Amino acid sequence: MGRWQRLGGHVVHENPWMVVTQDEVLRPDGTPGEYGVVTVRSEAVFVVAVDGAPGAEEVVLVRCDRYTTGEGWEVPAGGADGDDLLAGARRELAEEAGLRAERWRDLGPVTSLNGICRAPGRVFLAQGLEPVETEQGPGVADEQALEGISEVRRVPWPELMGMLARGEVTDGETLAALLLAAVALGRVC
Repeated sequence: MGRWQRLGGHVVHENPWMVVTQDEVLRPDGTPGEYGVVTVRSEAVFVVAVDGAPGAEEVVLVRCDRYTTGEGWEVPAGGADGDDLLAGARRELAEEAGLRAERWRDLGPVTSLNGICRAPGRVFLAQGLEPVETEQGPGVADEQALEGISEVRRVPWPELMGMLARGEVTDGETLAALLLAAVALGRVC
């Protein structure tokens, strides 16, 4: 068996957030084929915001209405928009949850929909949470409405595990981010 090879391709669609290409490929078994690929223009950031004493931590989730999948619980997230990834994570936590964090930890990379996308992301753990002080201009409520966020909720870790077991959190990126945070916090063996 060989490796995938790109023989050529062309852009079928692009906008400020992504580029869609139709590639001519040589599959690992040597047969020719076509492959549609979505490439995001900005790396994503995912923030697992955790507050509380060890053993009594609460995780911040946002209830978000996505055009593609409808409503669901997620960690605060978004595109870094060309910013430094940590700066992007700080911005997303403020915009989506109305919070800032005293301590930040980079938990590592994730990739999304890697069967059809080039969509890299980075997961951050945010601790020592405080409400953001609103400045002139659009406030947190305006940003939340724009993003389709209807609720921000602090969920105790055991309740979060129950939500996961019941299938109440289905966003793959959120699930991956929560797993990395659980490992970092010693919540899993």
